[in-house]
Amino acid sequence: MKRFREFICNLHPYLLCCISGPLTVAQIILAFVIRRPGNEALQWIGWILWWTSAVFGWLPIFTLRQKGGVPKGKSFVHTTTLVETGIYAIVRHPQMGTAWLLMCVGLMLITQHWVSIALGVPAMVVVYLDLLKADQREVEKFGDAYQRYIERVPRVNFVTGIIRLIARRAAA
Repeated sequence: MKRFREFICNLHPYLLCCISGPLTVAQIILAFVIRRPGNEALQWIGWILWWTSAVFGWLPIFTLRQKGGVPKGKSFVHTTTLVETGIYAIVRHPQMGTAWLLMCVGLMLITQHWVSIALGVPAMVVVYLDLLKADQREVEKFGDAYQRYIERVPRVNFVTGIIRLIARRAAA
């Protein structure tokens, strides 16, 4: 497992996004092109996950702009400060991780088509592998502070993140 993680961390920084991006775009197109009857309850759950992914996708932009020490004129991704509040108190990777994974699952439930699953599952695996790389990059950037953050806040599991956040606040 350690060798595999090292292999993934040594890949080109954008390679995994170049794989997962087209898979997810194809999945999105499929969701709006294929209209077929399916289990309506699963489709509703899919739409709920889709819109929940939008929340996890947009909140980090505002949070990082406000609290990330982003230099004037730079993108929100150019943070200079480790942000551990707001959405980042719940999950470490709200945008690239939680939002993307929720979107893929949501699209699979909306379409209920084997092609969507064939596109979504590999996209999710590749996104998760990219998150392993992202954690490594953040440890290199922020050091021990990020290592302690890893111990407190889950990578993408927002349910566990909410429970831990409530427990931390109750203990304080």
